[in-house]
Amino acid sequence: MDIEVRPLSPALLVDYLEYFDNTAFSDNPDWAGCYCYYYLVDHSREDWEARSSAENRCAVAGLICRGEMHGYLAYVDGSVAGWCHAGPKAYFPAFANDEDLADADLAVTGSIACFNVAPGRRRLGIATALLEVATTGLADLGMTIAEAYPREGASTDAGHYHGPLEMYLRAGFAVHRQLDGCSVVRKGLGAVRLVDRSGRR
Repeated sequence: MDIEVRPLSPALLVDYLEYFDNTAFSDNPDWAGCYCYYYLVDHSREDWEARSSAENRCAVAGLICRGEMHGYLAYVDGSVAGWCHAGPKAYFPAFANDEDLADADLAVTGSIACFNVAPGRRRLGIATALLEVATTGLADLGMTIAEAYPREGASTDAGHYHGPLEMYLRAGFAVHRQLDGCSVVRKGLGAVRLVDRSGRR
């Protein structure tokens, strides 16, 4: 199976929305209203439960149109089969403003927030492919640390939305901190490598 991973861009807005409208949470409808906006909200200032699905969809669409949302779509046979939300940690208020996740190296830390793989496409290596490209993408954004938050004791596909710990360990991450209910894992990304707008390094 060929997996193609593409960085999110305004040109992929229709694909993103179609995936989250129809596929991403087709077996988990309670989360269908998120549109992967949850970690872009500062929960100390805004009540997430008061937000509607339409508001989240509109907010995400605006960010994508302006090129301000970071992440990666995985395609199989021309259709979206998975998603990874990853970008600078400072871009995610829910992480950057969390006292339990505070570190002095915020400016150079990239967060891998969550994964979503389509029902019927799971356990085929899509999340692993997304992780590999996302980690490289964080380095291209100037990050020198990749950080993620696998949950402890997750027993369902939905529960593993941060990605399973074993996947990170296989990819060279190590446990940086232990919190109640999750591990914080990190991987050094080496020297900063910035990509200009033409894509040349």
